[in-house]
Amino acid sequence: MRGDTRWAGYLIHVTETCDEDTVNLVTDVATTVSAVKDHEALALIHARLARRALLPAEHLADGGYITLSHLHAAAGQQITMVGPLGHNSSWQARGNTGFALAGFAINFEKRQVTCPAGKTSGDWLDTGPAGRAPIVVVKSDRRLCDPCPSRASCTRSREGRTVNFPPRHLHELQGRNRRQQTDPDWLRAYGVRSGVEGTVAEFTGGHRAHRCRYHGHAKTHTQHILTAIAVNAERLYAHESPGHRERQPTAFQKYIIGRELPIPHWWGKGGCP
Repeated sequence: MRGDTRWAGYLIHVTETCDEDTVNLVTDVATTVSAVKDHEALALIHARLARRALLPAEHLADGGYITLSHLHAAAGQQITMVGPLGHNSSWQARGNTGFALAGFAINFEKRQVTCPAGKTSGDWLDTGPAGRAPIVVVKSDRRLCDPCPSRASCTRSREGRTVNFPPRHLHELQGRNRRQQTDPDWLRAYGVRSGVEGTVAEFTGGHRAHRCRYHGHAKTHTQHILTAIAVNAERLYAHESPGHRERQPTAFQKYIIGRELPIPHWWGKGGCP
């Protein structure tokens, strides 16, 4: 289950180089079952790249791969993750009418949080991993919230308002990432990632990677690896021989063409593979 859609099968995660003036090569292929979220594949992708000494200085990724904990973990490996980090999805933030987290003043030194109405709570709790990232939970009890005239804009809970946010170093990283997403230079740099969509189309349209030829995860992954090798071989050949001529059709292909029989799309132009 992914969102509101049910999928049966596997997902392919493709990593490729995107340096200027060089041929772009696939450096990693991951195969996961369809229920696995994109960000759950990232740590193993980085681990494989590290073993092959292919870790990038910057890793441009779709928003599905970007979480706060992954930004932090990648920074520890000297990798700058470049991608959109999701915004606050609470009902207060979505409606833009309530007191969202951004309106609360957080004092990390005093371990206190002050709400937009000026009420301060020191009920501060550091928790362990939750959703793969540590969080801080601060609760304001009913003695603070019940008399407040802005209560309806702040919380629907009977007990009072609870706010969750990451520890200071992650909170600052989160804010910095979200500010960068509105910068034109950041948007231009991130635009390079769109090239991988062409690679995905190359895998699926040119090599039928969207269809499993075998049963089971291991064999499907082998298919994806062989497809990546084929893509790299084609790119290297085209790069080294920009003026090459396509080879002539084989006798069997001429037979098919001469009788105007259907030509499989992966044969390419003129019926040549």
